[in-house]
Amino acid sequence: MKQAFYNALKLLMSTRGFAHPLVLIAFYLSVPLLCLAQTDFTTPARDLAGKIAAVTGPGSVSLTTANRSSLSQSQLDSIVAALRSQLTGLGIRFVAADQAAVSAQVTFSENAQGYVWIAQVQQENNTPAVIMLPVQRIGPAAAMHASAALAIAKIQLWAQTAPILDVGVIDSPPKLIILEPERIVLYSRQNGSQFQQDQQFPISHVHPWPRDLRGRVVLRKDHLFDAYLPGVICATGSGGTLYVHCRESDDPWPLGSETSNLNAFFSPRRNFFTGVLAPALGKTSSLEAFYSAAAIPRGNYVLWLFAGLDGRITAADGMSELPVSARGWGSDIASVKSSCGAGWQVLAASNSDGTKPDTIRAYQFPDRDPIPVTEAVEMGGTVVALWTEQTGNTAVAVSRDLQTGRYEAFRLAISCGQ
Repeated sequence: MKQAFYNALKLLMSTRGFAHPLVLIAFYLSVPLLCLAQTDFTTPARDLAGKIAAVTGPGSVSLTTANRSSLSQSQLDSIVAALRSQLTGLGIRFVAADQAAVSAQVTFSENAQGYVWIAQVQQENNTPAVIMLPVQRIGPAAAMHASAALAIAKIQLWAQTAPILDVGVIDSPPKLIILEPERIVLYSRQNGSQFQQDQQFPISHVHPWPRDLRGRVVLRKDHLFDAYLPGVICATGSGGTLYVHCRESDDPWPLGSETSNLNAFFSPRRNFFTGVLAPALGKTSSLEAFYSAAAIPRGNYVLWLFAGLDGRITAADGMSELPVSARGWGSDIASVKSSCGAGWQVLAASNSDGTKPDTIRAYQFPDRDPIPVTEAVEMGGTVVALWTEQTGNTAVAVSRDLQTGRYEAFRLAISCGQ
């Protein structure tokens, strides 16, 4: 193995600031799945209208809609008509965009579990409020083809001036786990309110942190979560009282999700993985040092991609390692499962030159070379973290604005077009 040298993942860049110091997050992932019958859209339309009206209040609103799902035009027309009717009953009057202080954009998307209706509400210069409403699909899922239009759904989770290393998302009851360099903070939401700080736990460590500190939050089934930092692991207890215990450890970090079991050792004094895998990936027990990895499950094996320190992407399947032609990719990659196209897509951050915000784009791998399947989504700053969540259906990304020093965390998913 070549000797790894220390360097930052990417140069931070200057980008736009936030228009409002308070972040309003209406993140309704805790809402139970609603039954979507073929001809009656009243119930989900009523629920979505109620959540939109709770943000806007009565008054003039500009409403636009977009369909990125397999819903037919007649179904879409029925849903939009029901939504408008419900909003009107809640005191909302529809006007043109240039006449409204409040705008609401509703996107009808879907994933492997069902439909996802997403409303983004913008009030003057405030940070947009995002509402997600899962809606259960009745009957078999619509057939998705590789030629179908795909898009990345980007939902803001949290924003703050203190550094964010990673975010864990608990959907029910809704909680956010914010991993910072010196503490872990839990936020909860009650009765549809904004997230409020619930508890915080200090991170004890003997050695000073390396530059460009990285970390990861992993949700667990037998306890709430584990938090990984260079040379340190923090874990919650399994008893009734919530506490966090941090200890020095050289245990490997998990790379993928529940469906892809592969761990790798992280350098305790640097910002990358050493390349040693645990357990071994078939015949491959070690690679050159890398920043991040993404798993693509196949029929009888898993193809792993590794973003190396030298900017190259390597594919490994347990039998061989081959270079991948991935022009323009940066140091952060992750994979997500969807009902679109090939079923698994790889999210790759751009290799920025420090003059414009990073973007993230989704790719598919029909063989060993990537094919872009979505437009690039702007992240508003430098991407400093990108991890697949434990379910595999979503990823969490964190970006940093150099001009304001503010961090934003997002949840990313793949939505299917028609």
